[in-house]
Amino acid sequence: MITIFAPAGIGEVSAGADLAELILAAMASDDAGPLVDGDIVVVTSKIISKAEGRTMRADDRQAAITAESVGTVARRGESRIVHTRGGLTMAAAGVDNSNIDPGTVLLLPVDPDASAARLRDDLVARTGLRLGVIISDTSGRAWRIGQTDLAIGAAGVRVIDSYAGRTDPYGNDLKVSAAAIADELAAAADLAKEKLTGRPVAVVRGLGRHVVQPGPEVPVARDLARAQGEDFFRLGAREATILAVLTAVGQADRYESVLEHHDPESMIIDVITGAALTGDQADLVRRILAVHADLGAVIPKVDQLVPTPTP
Repeated sequence: MITIFAPAGIGEVSAGADLAELILAAMASDDAGPLVDGDIVVVTSKIISKAEGRTMRADDRQAAITAESVGTVARRGESRIVHTRGGLTMAAAGVDNSNIDPGTVLLLPVDPDASAARLRDDLVARTGLRLGVIISDTSGRAWRIGQTDLAIGAAGVRVIDSYAGRTDPYGNDLKVSAAAIADELAAAADLAKEKLTGRPVAVVRGLGRHVVQPGPEVPVARDLARAQGEDFFRLGAREATILAVLTAVGQADRYESVLEHHDPESMIIDVITGAALTGDQADLVRRILAVHADLGAVIPKVDQLVPTPTP
């Protein structure tokens, strides 16, 4: 039987806090405690970041997002989905201003897998138990409304279970199916933690078969991210078009700055004037970008933004 519960009593976490001690104390006071062999401890990234001092003033949240990003996937005004320095694809680079003092933002842990490993090592050393640790954070899904938690860090947990090479009950050979165990555990644990209860830790009990001994060959949460060449959706449709146009005119390095425009008309002007396009070239680029910037209905207006010189 699988049991998931979130102990009370963690309290507010500050920089330098001993998370292992806080978790063990909370578990000792819980009816389901203490921890037992095979438990998987799922910890929201917020308290990891707080303990690691990953806070900053919120004077310029956009600058914080930029500093935490290595590339933009999609952008609409100030809203951005980016690739983070930690290898994640997240809205606002995971920079968060919820469940934290007003005027402050929280950054993701620098290396969530390393953070998970340190916490697991502390818990194992103090209990002598076989345990797994997952660090979770909230993420949206490209094709679905709402958010769910996923694993951004893991230690001592089987993060993925591939069915390749197995046969289903009907005799079909499985080739590509794989269960994202760590993400499923993170999402399930979130149902117990919830968002507003002040319970940032949950324990999943009954899945000890997915607790493994860490090692250099054992996949961690970062390994769940698709490699660039395997990612069918590395950019949004609009952003892919913009990058393609900029690449065609030899200005791919202007991609990030072009995306900073808050309205599509000024973005189109920037692309055309920045590349010094005129005539048919300017007209073609105007039309391509107008369609992909949802300006299809006003292409005649866009055509007048940068007048085409007459012969």
